[in-house]
Amino acid sequence: MKRVIIFLADGFEEVEALTPVDVLRRANVEVTTVSITENKQVCGSHNISVLADQTFNSTDFSNIDALILPGGMPGTHNLNAHAELKKVILDFADKGKLIGAICAAPLILGELDLLKNKNAVCYPGFEAHLKGANISSAKTIQDGNVITANAIGASMQFSINLVNELCGSKVANELAQKMLVSH
Repeated sequence: MKRVIIFLADGFEEVEALTPVDVLRRANVEVTTVSITENKQVCGSHNISVLADQTFNSTDFSNIDALILPGGMPGTHNLNAHAELKKVILDFADKGKLIGAICAAPLILGELDLLKNKNAVCYPGFEAHLKGANISSAKTIQDGNVITANAIGASMQFSINLVNELCGSKVANELAQKMLVSH
């Protein structure tokens, strides 16, 4: 079974975080939501509180297949300010493991120089942070081990793309068909 972590920081975009949780679990992926604070209770950018499965400091990253970074403000800035999270992201990138980022969150990958010469997207206005990336007009795009998406409206396709990469096209196509999502 594939294992994925979705990071939550105060101010995260609820749809961008919870859609991948739901879709990946439907595909039988083990998803763990991880608060980057010492508190499991995390408040989204629209004042929806979520109880994360665990906290960053109690998380073992050794058997994880993918990391997902939701956008939202100030959630993205809070994720970007977390030095230990950046170390984990860099480690995953070095190992070629899957990393997904949506909306403003691709800026974290760009600031870490992980998008150089890669096709990527982000929320309009954050392109300058995608250092060295080839900015795409697509809603979501995969280049190597990185999947990026531009906004809430791409959350479902972003999630199906994650399923495709983690579980294969057959599972992704079947799930998309059941959920009436274009794929």
